[in-house]
Amino acid sequence: CGTLAVLEQTEAGIVLLKSFDWNDGLFDVTWSENNEHVLITSSGDGSLQMWDTAKTKGPLQVYKEHAQEVYSVDWSQTRGEQLVVSGSWDQTAKLWDPAVGKSLRTFKGHEGVIYSTIWSPHIPGCFASAS
Repeated sequence: CGTLAVLEQTEAGIVLLKSFDWNDGLFDVTWSENNEHVLITSSGDGSLQMWDTAKTKGPLQVYKEHAQEVYSVDWSQTRGEQLVVSGSWDQTAKLWDPAVGKSLRTFKGHEGVIYSTIWSPHIPGCFASAS
């Protein structure tokens, strides 16, 4: 099982704001650029989960298209586009629009497990993946 813990540093120390449990290990997490309460995690069951820290239960949505563990997830830092990229042990990266509810495109070409995906902070629409 995995746990998403949302922590905040205060003058009194680090405080647990919210905690959510998932039925498999959680490997990565990324915040929405447009909503301070929304984030996405990636999981060992091949899915992504969208959570809202303003809600008591979650997740808001589950995206399951990868065939193996999703080890990396990153939300675009360009506020004009709401895109998420994920990288999986199935050797694919997927591009997501959380509002659509399914992937927009699958990128193949890696010959090994993808361990990291990240959006460029400088070039809109550009991401990198590493395996």
